[in-house]
Amino acid sequence: MNRKWLMAVAPLLALALLAGACVNAPASTPAPGPANGPVAASQFIVPPVSSQQTTGLWVNGEGKVTFTPDIAVLSLGIESQEKTVALAQGKARDAMNRVLAALKDKNVADKDIRTQIFSIHPVTQYIQPQQFPVPQPGREVIIGYRVSNTVVVKIRKIADAGQVIDAVSEAGGDLTRVNNIGFTMDDFTPLRNQAREKAVKDGVDRAKQIAAAAGITLGKPTYINESGGFFPQDFAAKSFATEAAGGGFAPTPVSPGEQELSVSVQMVFDMK
Repeated sequence: MNRKWLMAVAPLLALALLAGACVNAPASTPAPGPANGPVAASQFIVPPVSSQQTTGLWVNGEGKVTFTPDIAVLSLGIESQEKTVALAQGKARDAMNRVLAALKDKNVADKDIRTQIFSIHPVTQYIQPQQFPVPQPGREVIIGYRVSNTVVVKIRKIADAGQVIDAVSEAGGDLTRVNNIGFTMDDFTPLRNQAREKAVKDGVDRAKQIAAAAGITLGKPTYINESGGFFPQDFAAKSFATEAAGGGFAPTPVSPGEQELSVSVQMVFDMK
């Protein structure tokens, strides 16, 4: 009888022991948050928001320098269209060789002549659909080929730019294409340095004015960044219609005018 009683109560004792183990087990650490009360400093540390780059007096300075360009940059080329690629390319090649010879006659060095674009494209024409005598749909047909050869020429003496334009126009004849002319400087370094000095001085002057208006003592700059600038290389979109040289015509007039170079700086000053 005792054996039957033990077999009956054994499952109940096992369940009691399992429940006791769950009650005595240590509780898991709750995630920090408002629902669990305040978080100790050792559990969660918030990094400081401010830093040296986000505090202080911020100003922008700008420096500008006006200059007259000393180099002309000319984009010119040859364009030929014929019924076959061979004919178009042959005429374009001969005309470009004459143009290059004219450039050398005007003392343009080989290093100052750079091929920019060379292309061969078919020329197509759309044929309207026909109904009589036999119905035919509209279609594109190739009627020829166009060869283009464009070079960029650096003219180191701007006063000669007009004569160079006239010389290449005569050499290339009706195949000549003068796309545009631009003006720039051979070396921007001295101008850039001048503009940079002006930009820093402008930033310091602005910071002093703001500090005086705000009634604060201005400290030393803690951060300076050259945030950009404008270094011009003016390419005016101009096409030139020139008369053949040697016929008593004056050279094509070319005027570079004045341009402006600018440098910007961003500065942060300490405040006392």
